[in-house]
Amino acid sequence: MLKVAKFGGTSMANAVQFKKVHDIIVSDEERKFIVVSAPGKSYNEDNKITDLLYLTYAHIKYSVPYAQVFKIIEDRFNSIKEKLNLNIDLDHEFEIIKKNLDNKCDEDYIASRGEYLTAMLMADYLQCDFIDAENVIMFNYNGTIDSKRTDEKLKKTLSGCKKAVIPGFYGAYPDGSIKTFSRGGSDITGSIIAASVGADIYENWTDVSGFLMADPRIVEYPEQIKKITYQELRELSYMGASVLHDEAVFPARQSGIPINIRNTNEPDNAGTLIVRDGYDCGSYKNDHIITGIAGRKDFTIFDVHKEHMANEVGIVKKALEIFEDKGLSIDHIPSGIDSFSIVLPTESVKRNTHEIVEELKVKCDADTITVHKNLSLITTVGVKMAYQPGISAKVFSALGENNINIRMIDQGSSEINIIVGVEDKDFENAIRAIYNVFVK
Repeated sequence: MLKVAKFGGTSMANAVQFKKVHDIIVSDEERKFIVVSAPGKSYNEDNKITDLLYLTYAHIKYSVPYAQVFKIIEDRFNSIKEKLNLNIDLDHEFEIIKKNLDNKCDEDYIASRGEYLTAMLMADYLQCDFIDAENVIMFNYNGTIDSKRTDEKLKKTLSGCKKAVIPGFYGAYPDGSIKTFSRGGSDITGSIIAASVGADIYENWTDVSGFLMADPRIVEYPEQIKKITYQELRELSYMGASVLHDEAVFPARQSGIPINIRNTNEPDNAGTLIVRDGYDCGSYKNDHIITGIAGRKDFTIFDVHKEHMANEVGIVKKALEIFEDKGLSIDHIPSGIDSFSIVLPTESVKRNTHEIVEELKVKCDADTITVHKNLSLITTVGVKMAYQPGISAKVFSALGENNINIRMIDQGSSEINIIVGVEDKDFENAIRAIYNVFVK
């Protein structure tokens, strides 16, 4: 079995965390290709290295001396080197970086140096190959990944490696200049490499032991999700329940590679396995009919009512054009015989709500337009819910028994999720009620 393992910023925060990562890697020879992020915070008041690098760039941009900020970065990396007795010549690397800073390097270059130095240290620690991401992760000039060239470079470079460490977060344009992903992009690097080398599994090591069935800030000690399909993950991620960069899922999903979310601080915890539908998960079996619950607050509903609307062709299209012209994305459109509702985040319409109401009245020739604010959407997700009688009844009964009024109901044709709308004030109680009826 071939494994690609990516370790996030908290996993690389200091020498103690480096030691944990080292031990995880050497404990399994199948972990062949390692992707690392820049050091994150060691404690709450600490700074992430990438933040310090961006701050350094800001000093350069506005002609402010940067030596004091850069000294903090040097001290962090030197501390890791000294405590682990590593041999890499960091002074030489720092001189190169400072020379580039003095020559007005661009922001992407300096931001990428956290991952670069971390990967060099880890490769030295593991006594294995260091592969610079700028030589294997290829960008087009429009900022998208050049998948063909990247795949060719990775296959050629990694084919002869017994073990290698690759920095995440960045690659290079065709002219060789550095290009970074958005923040969290090391997840994408790991997924791209896993797909290219045909990994059997992509391990994503972070500071949580996979996904939980509900937000632990709302539900006390929610159970861990052992297995989740890509489709279920998509539904829950939409409501904000994700520890993975969205773009990181695509290369692995496209190649059918499972992603295992693991905790560097609890390496014996099997974590959560993300798989395609029908994948044999072995011991990764969930104990409940639902997989997870997630939700978001602060939505607004525009209710459009018109008598005999069912006989009128194109009225919903007319309404949607109003939002399209304003560049607004719609979340849900529940409908009835003589009415339909348009649901979207309050933040996106708070400045032009009245304008939208007037346009809906005119364009749809509506009898009434009603606006409801302070709505929360909660999704209950699970592939095992499909075609199971009584699931919706359990959700609605749980909310009714807790005196929670349901303002909206929506269920997709796949039947793997049920979305309910409740008042913002009932958000936390609604999630707890649904969780308790299925799990407790």
